[in-house]
Amino acid sequence: MRSLNYRILLRKEPEGGYTVIVPTLPGCVTFGEIVDEAIAMAREAVRTIHTVCAPARSTSRQEHEPPAPAHGCDRMP
Repeated sequence: MRSLNYRILLRKEPEGGYTVIVPTLPGCVTFGEIVDEAIAMAREAVRTIHTVCAPARSTSRQEHEPPAPAHGCDRMP
C-alpha cells in the first residue's frame, strides 16, 4: 500500500477540541478532543474516502478519484 500525504487544517474550537479539514478532499471534515486524536480521525477519513473511491477508478478515474495530496500540516487561527 502506498503512502499518501494530505495537507490538513486544524482549528481549535472555543468549546474545546479541534476541527480538522482536508482542503483537497471536499467535505472531508472531522473532529478530535486533542490534536493527536483529530489527526488520527483525519487519517481515517482520508482512508475511507480512498476505499470508497477505489472501485470507481477502473471505470471513470477522473470523476471519482480523490485529488492528489499536498504536503504539510497547517493550523487554523
